[in-house]
Amino acid sequence: MKESKTVAKTPKEIAEKILEDHMVGTMATIEGNKPHSRYMTFFNDHFTLYTVTSDTTHKVEELSKNPYTHILIGYDGKGFGDSFLEIEGKVEISSDDTMREKVWNKFLKPWFEGPDDPKMVILKVTPSQIRLMNSKGESPQMVDIN
Repeated sequence: MKESKTVAKTPKEIAEKILEDHMVGTMATIEGNKPHSRYMTFFNDHFTLYTVTSDTTHKVEELSKNPYTHILIGYDGKGFGDSFLEIEGKVEISSDDTMREKVWNKFLKPWFEGPDDPKMVILKVTPSQIRLMNSKGESPQMVDIN
């Protein structure tokens, strides 16, 4: 009888899987020296996250004053042991046409006329640090994002 071996996944592999499987997370900004969080939908490209918003939102105003954010993503709500990510990063507000085309999907139709809607901006989040949290009761683990 052959013995099957389970290959342990690295924090980076687990983080990649979490970002692949989860699109909705919370994004915090600072408003008047206080945190302000909201749910956002994220698109992932090798640990760089993208999310879409209107250029007239509070988050755009807040990020114009302080470009740093904190994101929680991946929690399934099933209880202890649900792995999730804490992501600290810097946000760049962009109207890049290529990126607008890339992230456009039918779920954005209630808010925007199309990828060329002048109100639509992309928030590009470049992580400075990612921590894998609650992974089977282990301590938080730093994720190598390079």
